[in-house]
Amino acid sequence: MTRELLVRYLEVWTPTALHGAKRITFAYTWSTGDPASHAESAEAALRGFAEFDDLLRSRRLNYLIIGPGAGSIESLEPVQDELKTPPNLAVHAVSGEPESLLPAALGAAGAAGAPLLAYAYGAAPPARLYGAGRPTELISVLPPDSWATHRDALHSRGFTLTTGVEFTAAAPDGGSDRCLVAFATSRANSLDAFKNALWAVDEYAGVRYRDPNDPAGHLQDISLAPHPGPLRRALLGRLAAVGPQTVTQLRHYTLTDTIYRSSDATRVISSLRHAGAVSSGSVHGRLSGDVVVEATSAVRRGTA
Repeated sequence: MTRELLVRYLEVWTPTALHGAKRITFAYTWSTGDPASHAESAEAALRGFAEFDDLLRSRRLNYLIIGPGAGSIESLEPVQDELKTPPNLAVHAVSGEPESLLPAALGAAGAAGAPLLAYAYGAAPPARLYGAGRPTELISVLPPDSWATHRDALHSRGFTLTTGVEFTAAAPDGGSDRCLVAFATSRANSLDAFKNALWAVDEYAGVRYRDPNDPAGHLQDISLAPHPGPLRRALLGRLAAVGPQTVTQLRHYTLTDTIYRSSDATRVISSLRHAGAVSSGSVHGRLSGDVVVEATSAVRRGTA
């Protein structure tokens, strides 16, 4: 499940980064998990990169793979031969712990000052990674219930835009398998792109999302048009807490403080307006960014 999300985001990140820079770096790292499974994910990423061979003829992509047992990633060499990847797509696999090896590997790859995307499975990336590229973006797969601590660490290291989502799947023993996927960037368009990838993954039986910021902990089915209920409650809660907000402010809040996309906010605000839960001028007026939205008196009294 997390593999497909990674590949979908790479489909957006790779051409965007290559168009804007002569060299870029992607680091796939893990500290836990089955090396064979990580090898499959690493191969999936490589096959995605090969789709951009036209861009890679004049630009360089350094692909770092670091984790316990990463020596098994040598199987990527025949895949590179099969795909006829250009020489400017350089793959470097190193066995060991990312905490100690990744900073030096990034230095050797010349990652400084160029776009960097790091994928870290099982543990937060080493502190020295933050800001190693320009820009740096992070995808982390972490234990559940770790969002608040991880988010604070991201913010303290200069990442202004973050999101976290819990993946929940039914386990064979009748319980549930859960993990947290976190994303951090400094660019709003990257965060929106990640959210688009999040909601576009294939629907797997028994796999749903949970917003770690949702106090009710509602589970959500994966859909290109996610159920609006939790976002309705979040937006009404936001208006109750801080007062009137512009559509732009509510879209930004949706992007950074929920698992929804900014475009979902406009759709939900429109439905709230038609239901009389919020006011913003004419019910049929256009919801441009500077339109001020306010909870109605019935909602503020808790009677709606």
